Amino acid sequence: MTLKEKLMEDLKQAMRQRDELRVSVIRLTRSSIKNAEIARGRELDDEGVLAVIAKEVKQRRESIGEFSKGGRQDLVDKEQAELQILLGYLPQQITREEIAAAAKGVIQEIGATGRSDLGKVMSVLAPRLKGKAEGRLISQVVQELLA
Repeated sequence: MTLKEKLMEDLKQAMRQRDELRVSVIRLTRSSIKNAEIARGRELDDEGVLAVIAKEVKQRRESIGEFSKGGRQDLVDKEQAELQILLGYLPQQITREEIAAAAKGVIQEIGATGRSDLGKVMSVLAPRLKGKAEGRLISQVVQELLA
C-alpha cells in the first residue's frame, strides 16, 4: 500500500469515527500532495509524498513557535495535535546521537576539517538522512562537529 493509499484509508476511517481534527489534517495534507503533483506535472511517489508531509510538519513546528510567542495557547494546542497526526506518517525520526554518528562518518569519508567544509558534508549527509531527521537539526550537529 502506497502512502497516498494509506492516507485515503485513514481519511475514510476518521470520517467513520467522526474524528474531525484527523479528517481536517488528512484532507489538508492530501490537498498539499495534489498541489505538488500539479506543480511537478506528474504523480508523486512515496518519497515525494514524504517530502510534502515533512514540509507540513515543518510548517506546524514553525506555527507552534510563533503562536507560543504570541501567547495563543489554544492555537499551540491545535497545532501540536495536528503535528502528532502528521508525525504518524513519517518514518521514525533518528536521535541527535545517531545524526552525530552519521555526520562523523561523512566527515571522515570526505576529509572535512573545518566550517568551510559544511556544504560538502551537508550535500552528502542530507540525502542519506532525508525523512529521518530535520535538515535544521542535521545542520546544527554538523556545525558543532566542525567547530
